Amino acid sequence: MTEAQDVLKNIQRKPGLQIWTISKMKMVPVPEQAYGNFFEGDCYIILNVSNSATQSTDIHYWIGNASSQDEQGASAIYVTQLDECLGSSPVQHREVQGSESAKFKSYFKSGLIYKKGGVGSGFTHVETNVYNIQRLLHVKGTKHVTAREVEVSWSSFNLGDIFLLDLGKAIIQWNGPQSNRQEKLKAVLLAQDIRDRERGGRAQIAVIEGGQEEASPELMKIMISVLGHRTGHLKEPIPDDNPDQNQTSNVKLYHVSDASGQLLVQEVATSPLTQDLLRSTDCYILDQSGSSVMVWKGKAASDEERHSALSRAVGFIKAKNYPSNTKVEVMSEGGECAMFKHLFKSWKEKGQAQGMGKTHSVGKIAKVDQVKFDVMELHAQPKLAAQERMVDDASGHIQVWRIENLELKEVNPSTYGQFYGGDCYLVLYTYNRANKPQYILYMWQGRNATQDEVTACAYQAVNLDNKYNGAPTQVRVVMGKEPRHFLAIFKGRLIIFEGGTGRPGVVNPDPGARLFQVRGTHEMNTKATEVPSRATSLNTNDVFLLKTHQNVFLWYGKGCSGDEREMGKAVADLLSEQDKQIVMEGQEPAAFWVALGGKAPYASDKRLEKEVALHEPRLFECSNQTGRFLMTEVADFTQDDLDEDDVMLLDTWEEIFLWIGNSANQYETQESYSSAVDYLKTHPAGRDPGTPITTVKQGYEPPTFTGWFNAWDAHKWSNLNNTNLNKKTGGGGGSYSAPGGPGNIKSHNQRMSSSISNAYVDQSPSGAKPSGMLHSEQLVKTTQHQLPQGVDPEKREEFLTDAEFENLLGCTRDNFQRLPKWRQNDLKKKAGLF
Repeated sequence: MTEAQDVLKNIQRKPGLQIWTISKMKMVPVPEQAYGNFFEGDCYIILNVSNSATQSTDIHYWIGNASSQDEQGASAIYVTQLDECLGSSPVQHREVQGSESAKFKSYFKSGLIYKKGGVGSGFTHVETNVYNIQRLLHVKGTKHVTAREVEVSWSSFNLGDIFLLDLGKAIIQWNGPQSNRQEKLKAVLLAQDIRDRERGGRAQIAVIEGGQEEASPELMKIMISVLGHRTGHLKEPIPDDNPDQNQTSNVKLYHVSDASGQLLVQEVATSPLTQDLLRSTDCYILDQSGSSVMVWKGKAASDEERHSALSRAVGFIKAKNYPSNTKVEVMSEGGECAMFKHLFKSWKEKGQAQGMGKTHSVGKIAKVDQVKFDVMELHAQPKLAAQERMVDDASGHIQVWRIENLELKEVNPSTYGQFYGGDCYLVLYTYNRANKPQYILYMWQGRNATQDEVTACAYQAVNLDNKYNGAPTQVRVVMGKEPRHFLAIFKGRLIIFEGGTGRPGVVNPDPGARLFQVRGTHEMNTKATEVPSRATSLNTNDVFLLKTHQNVFLWYGKGCSGDEREMGKAVADLLSEQDKQIVMEGQEPAAFWVALGGKAPYASDKRLEKEVALHEPRLFECSNQTGRFLMTEVADFTQDDLDEDDVMLLDTWEEIFLWIGNSANQYETQESYSSAVDYLKTHPAGRDPGTPITTVKQGYEPPTFTGWFNAWDAHKWSNLNNTNLNKKTGGGGGSYSAPGGPGNIKSHNQRMSSSISNAYVDQSPSGAKPSGMLHSEQLVKTTQHQLPQGVDPEKREEFLTDAEFENLLGCTRDNFQRLPKWRQNDLKKKAGLF
């Protein structure tokens, strides 16, 4: 037990995911490359710390269908102990394979993969860059994707689902004839995720349309070589299990006690519930008609009652004869999740003033700007370190490279922190822990970088990782979603330019007026992001810098704090040496509006000025089926979660927004308003039926809607272009750009068929080469007379397989052909092919 306690004490509260599996009754860390892969014979513990202002923390324990009772019991014990180590502030969740909560699934944007066996059966977790693989994945779902390993046989296929034949260096996606567009796109994202995280980006992806197999003869040859010839007809589609829960107004609150030595559950009240029903000395169970069970632990409840909360919830489920996969959440007083608060008629935070007074977060996690940050106190006050979500005090060593001509070019330290949207960068951060060097390798990919640069960035990251023997933790950073530690290491000097390049000697186009949004309260959490220089980009809660040829304006929104204004001044000095003109919101001079192209509405909701809203906004994917309103919640939502195929409901409590995607189902679009009315009527908290309902069309979002999303991109919808299926994805946890739709699949497959064939043949046991291909040793560093007959000495690279071509020259054939002739010859000389 002492060993287990040591493991728990060493766990840090840092933003993002941490995952452990239970092996021989011990917690064993899962490597980040394997996140999203779950063995059916195992149990897992998942810790997630959000990047939101409230820094909410969730602990999930996941139960595989084939896991043992002992492992399940050990998981529950570890979850309770981990909760205590983190100050009892996290919300605990029980997850059962196949019935995971929307919040759990939201951590794995590309989907969940269920793998056969478990650690105890001799199976090992995924290792990156391993190609000796042959498996078939059955993919289901549109919003939340799951993939299960099935028998590698045609008998596993059906007409309605997607299947991924994973051959290591090649991943072939077979789309059932009755599968829809959204399912196909989600499966592509899963295939890309497998390639990037498990194969180091070195696998080719191609797609077969099941209803048009004749259009992909080369790919079908590979399928048949693995699966054999198909006999008989494929099975009919399997109906999707509907994971969504019907919202019900029938919510009951129970008081739980064991005063007599037995579990006693007594009904206290039914909806609508009021907060005064909860007493700090007791524990309660909130039952949503069996769809989910929530346990609330009063801060003055006995230790025994608090420790047994999770087991009591499971006992309650059994007593009620609810399904064993019923969702369970456990939370402490002061650390309630948003969903729990939404089930009450009203919810008043501790210290909250009446009316329009300010509020603050409750529990052991204070708002950042309430505690003056001092890096010297990090080790003396672990709680402060947890609040700041830092792996260290950000005082380590930084090295920055930019991708230039597909190679790494060191960036001048005087410009560290300046990132241009037209570039890709690698940032190596070195720090010490227990007198041993630790590394974090950030891969920052500009939104407007070329495909060659994005590919080179991933390739050079692998090279740099190898240089340090795989020691660095690799973090893919999506432009605009920089993690907290990334901000901290640049000490308030992080400036993100929308486009252009930082390359020396390159003159960027003159954009005229430039507008930067500055967010942060001290040098450890501040960044400036360039936004469109229009009035609609302003936000009442932030500081903005407007730079023109004649003036530099520093605009202070009414909702920004004194600390935010100070950081705004510091960033302004980095961007310009000119004198700054201070502009207070509401007192703007005419020249200010002229520079922005005129006055226009912007996000200025007074509720946004509050530090923590009474009810945090919630986003749902909506649908009407069999006359009932069904919804799936999207946790920790961003603009990327607005799916053009869906109707989305944004509930800000005082207003309901219905966002209609351009490709949304016509029936859902027509019924969306009545669905919103149903949502209000059936809300357990007894919502005001007169709450305003606003319909918003994709591409025409008003500031009152966009203000609830961080760093809203007004041009996102118009900038989405078709992309290659084999484009490297830029970011983790749901930050992918959607690949091109089915319309571009055919032309893509024509380009990829030979490449897939070569990759598959190249990994075959015989090592046989396709016709016309030669082994690299026959071509590298050989004289003209030693070359095989028919080989042009100036075109040796044409006789390499695609895999050897990339290994020797460091880029794909397509990227190689785009290079200037001198650069091609230079690469060939280095590879011994010239």
